[in-house]
Amino acid sequence: MPRRGRRVAAASSVVEPAAIRDAAEGLRGVALRTPLVFCEPLRVYLKLENLQPIGAFKIRGAYNCIRRLPDAARRRGVITYSSGNHGQAVAYAARSFGTRAVIVMPETAPAVKIEGVRRWGGEVELAGRTSEDRRGRAEERAAREGLAMVPPFDHEDIVAGQGTLGLEIVEQLPEVETVVAPVGGGGLIAGLVAGLAAAGSAARVWGVEPEGAPKLARSLAAGAPVALERTASIADGLITLTVGVIPFTVLRANPDRLAGVVLVADDSIREAMHLLYRRCRLAVEPSGAATTAALLTGAVEPSGPTVVVVSGGNVDPALFES
Repeated sequence: MPRRGRRVAAASSVVEPAAIRDAAEGLRGVALRTPLVFCEPLRVYLKLENLQPIGAFKIRGAYNCIRRLPDAARRRGVITYSSGNHGQAVAYAARSFGTRAVIVMPETAPAVKIEGVRRWGGEVELAGRTSEDRRGRAEERAAREGLAMVPPFDHEDIVAGQGTLGLEIVEQLPEVETVVAPVGGGGLIAGLVAGLAAAGSAARVWGVEPEGAPKLARSLAAGAPVALERTASIADGLITLTVGVIPFTVLRANPDRLAGVVLVADDSIREAMHLLYRRCRLAVEPSGAATTAALLTGAVEPSGPTVVVVSGGNVDPALFES
């Protein structure tokens, strides 16, 4: 974990097209090829990753990472730290391999996400409130129990798995010019950039962060990953203190494909959630609605055929009834 307020040297590796294609092959029959639907109110296409088996895109990276572990490591079990969706994905993937999964989650994790981890057979441990808290606890248990770590974003196999989303978007909409993605630790946006490149697309990607968690915006300005002192937002999946070194390296290696990073307020995210529910009948969690919020506020203006990633839907539908 980078120290707060300090820059971190970038890794030298990038995610190669062959790794993304291998991930796509490995995910056949596991991750859904989610639909791309046109949203009339926004005049953009929605990539509905909320329809994945665990309700979020995270299944792509988690399964790819676990399938590439040595057999002996898988037999001992896996562990991760997560605010929710990655944890559910690791539990789901581990169950498919018949291996144990321990998920360290924040004390503030939504009940729907804790229940989701347990539904797929994951063992839940609650630790602190920040990504640093739960990462520390997970590393302690990994060392003590011989468990293999499956990081939420800072790993080549995670980024390659998320990169399959880019391949799918180009297959479904070859003329795509703009993709809008939420930013937590950076695994999704880095995977999209690498996946679009692997597919031969010239599409550019906008990143969207909550105003209370501008870690990628700050890191790009600094020229290296920077850890924030604190973060806060209703978008619990986007409030990591820093972006990963590997995702940042991928983004820096593809500067022409990153259109920019914009910030959205929590009120705008709430408005986007309600629009998606009332106009599109989609129950989308705050992290998944951040991209729509960027369009509603005008922070991102669609350029040509545009795809908005709806990254997850693990939220209590009762929230939309008021």
